[in-house]
Amino acid sequence: MTLHAELTREIDAGPAGPRVAAFFDLDRTLLAGFSAAHFIREDVLAGRMSAKHFVQTMLAATLFQLRQIGFSGFVASTMERLRDVDEAELVSHAEHMFVEHLAADVYPEGRALVQAHRRRGHTIALVSSATRYQIEPLARDFGIEHVLCTQLEVKNGKLTGRVIEPTCYGEGKASAARAFAAARGIDLGASYFYTDSDEDLPLLEIVGKPRPTNPSSRLAAIAVTRGWPMHRFTSRGTPGPLEVVRTSLAVGALVPSLMLGVPAAVLSWSWRRAINIAITTWGELGTALAGVDVAVVGEEHLWSHRPAVFIFNHQSGIDMLVLCRLLRRDIIAVAKQEVRRNPIFGPVFAAVGTVFIDRFDHDKAVAALKPVVESIRQGLSLVLAPEGTRSATGQLGRFKKGAFHMAMAAGVPIVPIVLRNTLDALPKHGIIVRPATIEVVVHPPVSTAGWKGEDIDRHIEEIRNLYVETLGE
Repeated sequence: MTLHAELTREIDAGPAGPRVAAFFDLDRTLLAGFSAAHFIREDVLAGRMSAKHFVQTMLAATLFQLRQIGFSGFVASTMERLRDVDEAELVSHAEHMFVEHLAADVYPEGRALVQAHRRRGHTIALVSSATRYQIEPLARDFGIEHVLCTQLEVKNGKLTGRVIEPTCYGEGKASAARAFAAARGIDLGASYFYTDSDEDLPLLEIVGKPRPTNPSSRLAAIAVTRGWPMHRFTSRGTPGPLEVVRTSLAVGALVPSLMLGVPAAVLSWSWRRAINIAITTWGELGTALAGVDVAVVGEEHLWSHRPAVFIFNHQSGIDMLVLCRLLRRDIIAVAKQEVRRNPIFGPVFAAVGTVFIDRFDHDKAVAALKPVVESIRQGLSLVLAPEGTRSATGQLGRFKKGAFHMAMAAGVPIVPIVLRNTLDALPKHGIIVRPATIEVVVHPPVSTAGWKGEDIDRHIEEIRNLYVETLGE
C-alpha cells in the first residue's frame, strides 16, 4: 500500500541517485504554522521568558515584517535573551518541544515526500532560517541527515546570544545550498526545493524543480507566472467546521452504539451480545462519520485463530476505534487507569469490559490482569498495546512482556497488527479527527506453543522486528 501516490508520482518516476537533492524548508512546508511560535508560547507560560523579552521579541518581529530591520537583526534581537543559557539545556528542551508540540503539526504529505525522495536515493536536506534547536529533532525523526540553518554562537557550552553570519535566509539559503551541492557533487539543475515563502526565491531559482508548497499569496502568483507546480496541504493547521462536526458525531456514536445492543442483551440474557453489537456498530459508524477509511492487508489473519492476543503499535487516540472496526466481536481490552477517569470514554469502556491497570504500580497491574487469562481461555480475545503508551512521532517503542506472558498462560497465539499512520488522522494531544486512509498490516498468528519463560525476550524481539520491518524503520 502506498499513500499519497499521486503526490509522489513525479519523484517515483524521476531519476534516482545521490546527485539529485531534495531541499525542504521547515515552517509551513513540513510543519503547519511556525515552530518558533510554540517555543515562545511555552517559554511565556513556563516563566522562562520575561515580559521585557516578550515585548522585545514582538517588536522585533513587527519591525522585520515592516522591513525596518533585516533578518540578522531580527534574530539577534530575539536571541539576546539566551545569553549564558547552557546549550545542553536548550537541546533537551527542543526535544521535549518536538515530542509534545511540533510532532503533531507535521504534515503527513510532507513526510510522504521525504520518504519518496529517500526511496529514490536522493540527498535530502533541511534548509531553514530557523535554528538547529528547532530543526534537528524533526530531522532525526524524518531520518534527514543534513541540516542547513541559522547558527547561534556557543562558547564553553553556553550560548552567547550572538548570531553567526551569514544567516540561512533569502540569498543565504541559496549560498548554503550551492556550497552543499558543490561539496557533494549534487546537480542543482535536477534537484528539488520545497518552500512556502517568496523570500526563498534565490534558492527556488537555482534548482531545476522548484516546488512551492502551501505558498504565500505572493509566491503563488509567482509560481503561476513561471509555471511552477504547487502543493497545498490541508491535513494540519486549524481544522474546519466539517472536521469538528465529523469528530463530534464519531465520538457521540459510541453511546447509541452501546444502547443499540441492549434489546439483544435483554432478549438473550447476554451482555456480551450487547458489547459485540456496540463494538461492531461503533467501529463501522464511527470511522465512517469521522471520514476515516481503513485499508487492510492480511485481514484473514484477524479471524483464522480465535481466541488470540492481538497486539498493536499504539500511535493515536483513534487506534481503539480502528481496532473496533477490525476485530468486531468477542474482545476485551486493557487500558491505562487514566482512561477510566475520562467522563465520556471511561464509563463506556468500563461497560464493555475494559480492564484498567495502574502503570505505576506493578503489583496492582499484575493482579488486574490475572482474570484476563481466564477470559481468554473462555473464548474472548485480548487486544493490547505492548508499548504501554502512545508514541507522539510514530516511532516504535520498547515492548513490555505482559501480552506475551498472557498468551503463553492462556495457550493462544499472538496476532501482530501494525498500524502505519493513525497519527495522520489524530496526532497525540489532538482532539479533532482529520479524514485519512489508515493502513493496517495484520501478520499471521504466531503460535506460543512450546514457548518457555527463559526464551521470551527472544520471541518478543522477533515479533517486534516484524513491526520494525513493516513500518520501514
